Amino acid sequence: MATLATQKQEKAVGISAYVAPDLPGFDCTFKHRYTDFLVNEIVPNGTVLYLTNDRVIKKEKQAQEVKANGDHAVKVEAESNDAGEKSVEKRKRDEGQEQSDEAGSSPSKKQRVNGEDNAAPPVVAKQESTDTPQANVKLEAPDTSLLATNAERKALIISEISDQDKSTLHGIFGENTTDLVFNLYANVLMRPDRKPRDQPTVLSETIAEKATRTAAHGAIRAIFFAKLETETMQDMPGTIRIRAAAVKGPTGPRARQGNDKNGAIAKGKMGWDDLGGEYLHFTLYKENKDTMEVLHFLATQLKVPARNFQFAGTKDRRAVTAQRVAIFRVYAERMEQLNKTLRNARLGDFEYKTHGLQLGELAGNEFLLTLRDVRASDEEGLSHAQKIEWTDKVLAQATECFRENGFLNYYGLQRFGTFSTGTHATGLKMLKCDLEGAIKSILAYPEDLLPEIVDTSETTRVPQDDINRADAIRIWNDTSSANDATAKLPRRFQAESAIIQFLGRKDKKTGKLLSKNDWQGALMQISRNLRLMYVHAYQSFVWNTVVGRRWDLYGGRVVEGDLVIVGEKDGDEPKKDKVDEDGEVVFHPAADDSAPSTEDSFTRARHLSKEEAESVKYDIFDVVLPLPGFDVSYPANDIGKYYEDFMGSEAGGKMDPHNMRRSWKDISLPGSYRKMLARPGAGLKYEVKSYAADEEQLVQTDLEKLNAERHAKVKPESTEAASNGFKAEDIKLEDIKVEDIKAEDGEEERPLKIAVVLKMQLGSSQYATMALRELTRGRAVLYKPDYSSR
Repeated sequence: MATLATQKQEKAVGISAYVAPDLPGFDCTFKHRYTDFLVNEIVPNGTVLYLTNDRVIKKEKQAQEVKANGDHAVKVEAESNDAGEKSVEKRKRDEGQEQSDEAGSSPSKKQRVNGEDNAAPPVVAKQESTDTPQANVKLEAPDTSLLATNAERKALIISEISDQDKSTLHGIFGENTTDLVFNLYANVLMRPDRKPRDQPTVLSETIAEKATRTAAHGAIRAIFFAKLETETMQDMPGTIRIRAAAVKGPTGPRARQGNDKNGAIAKGKMGWDDLGGEYLHFTLYKENKDTMEVLHFLATQLKVPARNFQFAGTKDRRAVTAQRVAIFRVYAERMEQLNKTLRNARLGDFEYKTHGLQLGELAGNEFLLTLRDVRASDEEGLSHAQKIEWTDKVLAQATECFRENGFLNYYGLQRFGTFSTGTHATGLKMLKCDLEGAIKSILAYPEDLLPEIVDTSETTRVPQDDINRADAIRIWNDTSSANDATAKLPRRFQAESAIIQFLGRKDKKTGKLLSKNDWQGALMQISRNLRLMYVHAYQSFVWNTVVGRRWDLYGGRVVEGDLVIVGEKDGDEPKKDKVDEDGEVVFHPAADDSAPSTEDSFTRARHLSKEEAESVKYDIFDVVLPLPGFDVSYPANDIGKYYEDFMGSEAGGKMDPHNMRRSWKDISLPGSYRKMLARPGAGLKYEVKSYAADEEQLVQTDLEKLNAERHAKVKPESTEAASNGFKAEDIKLEDIKVEDIKAEDGEEERPLKIAVVLKMQLGSSQYATMALRELTRGRAVLYKPDYSSR
């Protein structure tokens, strides 16, 4: 059975009910090894993300050197005080130099011109007589100082356009307009530093057929790698305007990542388009590490802020995970080189795209879980074969019920922290404006974790980080020395560190504490996402408690007064909630804290009538419950009253669900909605296995599969391992297979145990631990070394 401690923890945060409490369940241990918990991100189109290649695939030898000299880096010399633009010298790109220098550059003011004022319309100047006359085409005067060079370069660039593409454009636009489009394209490639508004603009002849205009837009976009853009003129029906495309991308440090230290515009917009876009997307594979831990390391190597990395959501620490990450204007070759210095992580499957990644831009996660030491309630007298048979029977019944009936969509224990005071208790203090109490709860620690008291025997397995945390906070409480406390405090405890450093600031002359009682100021030092986690945890605690009550009262029936999302069953696509890096709904600000927008409308819910509840149109998977806030509706039945009763009780913190506004907007919560039940996605399956040693790994990770495929293609004596960055110290206990461990003479064989390998897919805000709780009827035990990890 699950430990009493786990049951107590679950009860404390409102986790109580099961969808199918009468099924037998089974005992097991999960996360015994971090390779027992594999998590692969599911991208929005439903594809499961695996690491399949950790090397850069040259894109047709970098697009045939990117259109044969079309991809030049242009060095812009500094402007003098009394002169306009200096001469521009072209140089051939030195890719190796760009890769080594790209991340730490500080471009001049002149270089930044490539990313400014892109929204402004292009300036149309009078056509020069040196160009072919055309009544409806206007070009600015060419730069005569570069005319000799331009003639050669234009001819070279235009010659690289295929005969088929030329024929397509001639068929759409005619010969004269096509030639002018070629000139425009050449100008864009030759002058990547020039703003789009300073490039020529071409107006086509009238194109009467809409289908032909549509083909024209597509042809320009495809043939010229999105360097040119088109639009149909509103005041000139049938006429298409062709102009240089605006350079899109972030401003500030991110926009400067592509420039080298010598001031060269590394590739510029044209080069990135030839690669596929300015954002490099890659798969981040990691073992037993936090997502941000790896990204912070990558940021230090690239010399860029960690916030430059974009991702859809963070992944578990004690696990092997694969997720997609994006960064602006960094070359794949540079990221590939970082594999040599990474430990327990790998980058791969590089792809350039025109856009980055947003939080919540995922469909969910696929889990491959190894459940060890699977046991029946009463297995005495059963042979190993009989135990296997029993396990298979129980799993078949459990997975079928799970697939059909789902599980209560509880927030898991990890939502509420792991130390003596839960994050929901801290959030409650913040909502009650007891900010000093909130600070004290964040800095609370169990006395039995102090170094002189803690039991450090092998059986306790208390992480050293937790011991150091307790000791650091004790030092702070005793001495008010922020330096001494933070020197002892492990770096991963960001909230504690931020609070101590702020409250410990001293006047250099007098030594007095400057912020001794500034509790709100101390809380403001914590990152906003982490700060909001506390108040969101209180909402999650209330939601968990209410969903258990709702299930006890009505079970899987839809009843009058239940809430459903507006539009979800009426043929309209419901507004998708924004989510944070944990896959949780982002709670919308108060109306007076943000400008209203029809595109950012808040998800709404409505009550079901008696007739609707009794119809077959709605089922229990449509029903939502609110997380308490000032801008949500509560169920119009007994559950709505229960919100008031529970939140108003001592256990609920004596709160009013109808009064959730606060003067501090960070804790003024409008609320949101969450589905009561969740079901696993496609591909739910299991496999029963036998094993003897706890060290035996029962599944292959993505990296092991990749290395196995690679080693199958080369001889054992190959230097392949050295070339991809592995070193001897990379070999870990996790890599040792049980078949490599041979028994000594006279040593007894280990008895066989049973494991279940379970594969399932869950939505982005659903907890695998809660799904596993339903499958095992609460009898899955988390391996102890992970009990205090965050």
